Amino acid sequence: MTKLAHLKAEIMSLPDGDRAELASYILRSLPAVYQDDDDGDAEALRRDAEMDEDPSACMTSEEFKRAVGK
Repeated sequence: MTKLAHLKAEIMSLPDGDRAELASYILRSLPAVYQDDDDGDAEALRRDAEMDEDPSACMTSEEFKRAVGK
């Protein structure tokens, strides 16, 4: 098993919240490649900042699953 494959397996064993936090951390560590004409990226960044400011305004993963019927 490669180092990356082992790391992926370890990551997938983490709880949803921890994986989300790790994904956010990794995405923030990447160089900016956003295009000015891509409103989706701007909206994602706005929502990320909003969640950092007020975590109580966010859904838990369980609330999200119930909302989408899973």
